[in-house]
Amino acid sequence: MITSDELRQKYLDFFESKDHAIIPSFPVIPENDPTLLFINCGVAPLVPYLMGEKHPKGNRLADVQKSIRTIDIEEVGDDTHLTFFEMLGNWSIGDYFKQGAIEYSWEFLTDEKWLGLDPKRIYVTVFNGNEDIARDDDSIGYWKKQFEKVGIEAGICEEDEDAKDDSRIFALGVDNWWGPAGETGPTGPSTEIFYDTRPEEGSLKGTHEQMVDNFRLVEIWNNVLMEFDKKEDGTFEKLAKQNVDTGMGLERTLAVLNGVENVFATDVFVPIIEKIEQLSGKKYNSGSDAEKKAIRIVADHIKAAVIIIGDGVEPSNTERGYVLRRIVRRAVAKGQDVLGISDNFVVEIARVVQGMYKSVYPEIMDEKVLVELVKEEEKFRKTIEDASRESDKWFKLAIENNSKKEVSGDVAFKWFQTYGLPLEMTEEKANEVGFSVDKDSFYEALKKHQELSRTASAGMFKGGLSDTKEKTTMLHTSAHLMLAGLRNVLGDHVHQKGSNINGERLRFDFSHGEKMTDEERQAVEDFVNGAIEAKIDVVMEEMSLPEAKEKGAEGAFENKYGDQVKVYSIEGYSCEICGGPHVKNTGDIKGKFKISKEKSSSSGVRRIKAVIE
Repeated sequence: MITSDELRQKYLDFFESKDHAIIPSFPVIPENDPTLLFINCGVAPLVPYLMGEKHPKGNRLADVQKSIRTIDIEEVGDDTHLTFFEMLGNWSIGDYFKQGAIEYSWEFLTDEKWLGLDPKRIYVTVFNGNEDIARDDDSIGYWKKQFEKVGIEAGICEEDEDAKDDSRIFALGVDNWWGPAGETGPTGPSTEIFYDTRPEEGSLKGTHEQMVDNFRLVEIWNNVLMEFDKKEDGTFEKLAKQNVDTGMGLERTLAVLNGVENVFATDVFVPIIEKIEQLSGKKYNSGSDAEKKAIRIVADHIKAAVIIIGDGVEPSNTERGYVLRRIVRRAVAKGQDVLGISDNFVVEIARVVQGMYKSVYPEIMDEKVLVELVKEEEKFRKTIEDASRESDKWFKLAIENNSKKEVSGDVAFKWFQTYGLPLEMTEEKANEVGFSVDKDSFYEALKKHQELSRTASAGMFKGGLSDTKEKTTMLHTSAHLMLAGLRNVLGDHVHQKGSNINGERLRFDFSHGEKMTDEERQAVEDFVNGAIEAKIDVVMEEMSLPEAKEKGAEGAFENKYGDQVKVYSIEGYSCEICGGPHVKNTGDIKGKFKISKEKSSSSGVRRIKAVIE
């Protein structure tokens, strides 16, 4: 057996032995990237460096990145979907490429000093090529050499072919092509590594897709090989400096290594599940399917909530706060309705999560984590009471009017959307008075709502830091100037609390307790526009974090940069720790800086929206 702590440490130790700098996990809240609601993969925070920014720690990096996935929350509870997960990642920024990535992967997986997996249980995929890009023969050759080392003949199997006895390398199409992150930019093939979970069944049978679908082959590692630059006309050019971006899901790999059925049988979930069993009196392995699913949902959602609050999000009805509220309330509903936990319980489970992860992510020990969870659970239980009164009125009226004894999908969805009343609670109330619920139409309404939400999110978070166009870069530097202006006008208590920048506007949260006056807004605009008109060079220096603090640099997310940081200075105006894109001179900001809106964001925090006109 291998524990999660051992897997994390082995991974980092291995890549440190290969001259990789170990960097800390970024917060799950993107600093300056509106393409994402949350950081949802290891590479997301490193996109600027893969696109040309110089990382203070060098060109070989490795980390364990905490990640939040929100697009399929309703699927959580099955064997595969999680809201919070960890990605083990290593990157080469213009250093080693395909050969190095493949050799490192093979060594870490198979060497007895590291994971010591049986090479006979390892299979890989490569890009098969298309009309624009040739088959990735380089990766095929490097993989063949690795298999040859241990006496395995590595035959190639095409996408739609059934596996043969010697099939080791599967040549696939779009599944093995990555990016680019925007319409243009770095892109390239990927090579994925799969593990045979049932070698006792003998030779592989069927196509690669079929074997993945029946969980005979499980992906444990993906190497993205950023080989090309996609141009605006759709053509591809070889990058002068090629990058490697890899990702290994900690939870999934842990399950594979320990030979268990799914991630819920590993040490990243077992202690939480045991606590839920204690609180509910239900048994995970011997209860009903509904109870097992509910236990998984409660465990996953509360763990994710602890991580999200630890990085500064509070429950609300918009954006990240809405996601947080949704998962906490879904956990409470499942705990109360399916598992029969009548008392407040979220904090009890959250404390278990804190005990499990405090040494890895110490920020979750902030007292606000438990405070926010208590508030949200109590608020939701009050909401459920309100929803119950509303539904009681509806049932009473329906009975008096001798209506059809059925709650329509639209009504059930209205209660779900307005009050957060879960479908299970609606069914329970309906059954008490002899009514049924049209679940099919409820799920149709839910699906339509989810599709609309996803479409809105896709538009809302389109563009941004991964698409480092000129306007985004100008607004990013303007944000530095604006923070300096706010501190100059309002006082030194002002610090950045978050930002979101795309090619159209910047959104900036800062610590301040009062609404800005018209005069204050004008003074900040004048400060920024004065800096633009002064045409001052933007100077970048690399230094230690203590040196940056000594220099007086502002930094909203210091913990993510490690001991070496990049400091951008605009003489006479701004000095700030940052890793984003910047203009070379303030005169490169073309246009006038204008604050379009200023309002409250949360207690003691104000929010500005600004543009370059």
